[in-house]
Amino acid sequence: MGRRPVTVRLARWSAEHPWRAIALWVVFVAVCFVGGSAAGLNEATDEDQAIGEFGRAQLIVDSGGFDRPATENVLITARSGSLDQAAAKAAAQDAADRLRQVDGVASIGTPMPSRDGSALLVPITMSGDPGTAGDRVQPLRDTTAKVQDAHPQLRVEQVGGPSIDKALDDTLGKDFKRAELLSLPVTLAILIIAFGALIAAGVPVLLALSSVAAAMGLSTLASHLVPATDTTASVILLIGMAVGVDYSLFYVRREREERAKGRSGLDAVEIAAETSGHAVVVSGTAVIISMGGLLLAQDAIFSSLAVGSILVVAVAVIGSLTVLPALLAKLGRWVDRPRVPLLWRLTAPRTGQSARPRFWPAVLKPALRAPVATLLISVALLLALAAPALGMKLKFPGPEDVPRTTAAMQAYDRLTAAFPSNGTSHTVAVRAPAEQADRVRAALTDLAGRTATDPLFAPAEADGPEIQVSADRRVSVLEVATPHASRSDEASRSLHELREDLVPATLGGIPGVEYAVGGGVAASEDYAAHIWAKLPIVAAFVLALTFLVMAWTFRSVVVALTSILLNLLSAGAAYGLLVLVFQSTWAEGLLGFTSMDAIVTWLPLFLFVVLFGLSMDYHVFVVSRIREAIDRGMPNREAVAHGITSSAGVVTSAAVVMVAVFSIFATLSMIDFKQLGIGLAAAILLDATIIRAVVLPSVMTLLGDANWWAPRFMRRRTVVAPAVEPPPAPAPELVGAR
Repeated sequence: MGRRPVTVRLARWSAEHPWRAIALWVVFVAVCFVGGSAAGLNEATDEDQAIGEFGRAQLIVDSGGFDRPATENVLITARSGSLDQAAAKAAAQDAADRLRQVDGVASIGTPMPSRDGSALLVPITMSGDPGTAGDRVQPLRDTTAKVQDAHPQLRVEQVGGPSIDKALDDTLGKDFKRAELLSLPVTLAILIIAFGALIAAGVPVLLALSSVAAAMGLSTLASHLVPATDTTASVILLIGMAVGVDYSLFYVRREREERAKGRSGLDAVEIAAETSGHAVVVSGTAVIISMGGLLLAQDAIFSSLAVGSILVVAVAVIGSLTVLPALLAKLGRWVDRPRVPLLWRLTAPRTGQSARPRFWPAVLKPALRAPVATLLISVALLLALAAPALGMKLKFPGPEDVPRTTAAMQAYDRLTAAFPSNGTSHTVAVRAPAEQADRVRAALTDLAGRTATDPLFAPAEADGPEIQVSADRRVSVLEVATPHASRSDEASRSLHELREDLVPATLGGIPGVEYAVGGGVAASEDYAAHIWAKLPIVAAFVLALTFLVMAWTFRSVVVALTSILLNLLSAGAAYGLLVLVFQSTWAEGLLGFTSMDAIVTWLPLFLFVVLFGLSMDYHVFVVSRIREAIDRGMPNREAVAHGITSSAGVVTSAAVVMVAVFSIFATLSMIDFKQLGIGLAAAILLDATIIRAVVLPSVMTLLGDANWWAPRFMRRRTVVAPAVEPPPAPAPELVGAR
């Protein structure tokens, strides 16, 4: 017999030296976590995240060195009817007097009435770092609340960027705390049902959590090479829990299965390493390739997510090959303790005739007896589900998509209704030689005058346009407001009118000028264009490398090709479902959201790589079991039946965990997380059911021996089957006429 695979040798050493392996793992996790904490996090800057013309505008503004303090507003309106101007002015004076005494307030502006007299606005300039203003705004809000108490006949409320940031942070904090509190017990409950024993259920969660902790530290260290963003930690947790639980589940179920056949603990661990351990390595490689594709997007956010995901998957794979065998060897049969009586009887590993499942043979019967009809019907249904994806629109969520459950957002709506220039705006950023500063000012004044008469833009301010000029007179900035919501068609048209007509017409003739139009609408448009441009490149990279890995792993070009096609079908169906749910209004009441008639800009690219990677978990595991049966000489149809029925329990359990955890994200307030949760949960559900139980067996039954075709250089020289006992013969109804 040749040299055993490295997965087997690692597992055997760990099983023979469990305390050493466990100690090394604990030290590894601790060193990673402590080392990352000591190194500190290097966060991405505006320059790192500059995309398209919006990014150029941001860089021009930053180069001006403007002092841009955080600002707040006290908005005074009538509770009903018209506003009592005398009472409003008294309240404004009271607010100004009180706020001047508050630490953190730099100045109070002159109260400004709205054009229609329905509101009075008191501007507030905060001192200190604008980036931390949201953390320091509460004393101002408390003071405004006292003004409200003193003037009950009016509505006195505070609104501004820091107030909204504070409200959103509070909302998201509560959401994530609820999600964290739910996800762990839900995962444990599902694993207890899957294993029927508490320790067996706890082992996958333990590995997943330790992998996440180590990856968090490593990602902090890696941020000094690839700057991190504020979403990296959340993605590490999401991906780490998913793959950590999956890999452990595959491994533990196989080890228990072999022990039930009478194998010794060491032999059971070794067989699990040779089979499930090999599948984990291939699956982990596929996930790493998929996430690595994000690096080709040339985007600081996606690069950060890619590094974090790659690290947590790599750590989870290493843990499943080292500390997991050590834990299983040390626990021995204690892994099946303490048992949950009823669940244990239903889930305990069985051998012989009692091991033959009944449910999955019934599900597989159509695919095995009539593969052509089953394949055509199932693929047609999935393509019909994917069809709406052709009409997918991408946009950033705007202020109108933030839940209106907070007082800050309710006040924001009243502010933008009374003062349209405080809502959506475009930033015209100009850089030119200092001697051209007067011409630039004249051109921007002309630009503001042209927009003032255009219904796509907000009316001009009474005191003329406010043009900011840098100290060196090289950078000038003008905010051009639009009364339309940030993701409306009118706001988009106003952006294109500025970029394609008004700005070139007014600024284009100035020597040495450089200009760009940014702002929230521009960020959404430019990022959507960026995603559509990069998605084919990332997809081609992921598809090509995954094909090569699968072809080499299974020594079959056909298996690799069908793997790619099935995963594309799954991803397409998930895209279509997202469009059906979130670009329409029928599910608004069910899921608690307001349709934005679009999909969040970053989601399709991120969803593609995550789904492609996670779907490979199941595919590799199922096809590995089929290949085992083929290597032992079992005919193709029986091998397909055996591979799917023998892996159905673990695949179903893993899928249920993922679907449950991802579904929790659909309960969060923000539309981004609702779409992410629904997209991931739906795709995993489709993949583990229709794809693996209907489409895959239909394809592999239809192709027969052609499944395993490969060029001569890829074929195995020798075939060494895993040391497992032959399974019980499949039920006659599964075999049928060949």
